[in-house]
Amino acid sequence: MAEQQFIMTQKGYDEAVARLKYLQTEKRQEIVERIAEARSHGDLSENAEYDAARNEQAANEGEIVDLDYKIKNAVILEENTDTSFVHIGSKVRIYDHDLEEEEVYEITGTTEANAMENKISNESPVGAALLKHKVGDVVKIMAPDGEYKVTVKEIF
Repeated sequence: MAEQQFIMTQKGYDEAVARLKYLQTEKRQEIVERIAEARSHGDLSENAEYDAARNEQAANEGEIVDLDYKIKNAVILEENTDTSFVHIGSKVRIYDHDLEEEEVYEITGTTEANAMENKISNESPVGAALLKHKVGDVVKIMAPDGEYKVTVKEIF
């Protein structure tokens, strides 16, 4: 079976590597110390501190495995400064016809997507629909809650 590939920019790859290193060293050690501290309080059967630390340890180890897999299967895109069309790495100003407002999105790979920073994945409905479009294009977005249109106002 072919390995899944994860598209990343160089910046995203570097951030993922730094995050992995942090999780494997600092975060892992902090959790081990919290578990040891909780153990020192005695009875583990009713020790909420111990349970919370063990749960955090499991979540941390899961994130380490996930991030390690993504890094090992990363496809790093060359930086592309072409602003004639939308591609991964582009920042795009769009006008949403339904909401009657403009929004700026950065198109990223799945591992770099962050809705709070308006970084959307190339695999998301909006990101996938915008790819390869040019300024002035009206783009139909097929979202889970229905279809809507946006106009590409600027690519930078």
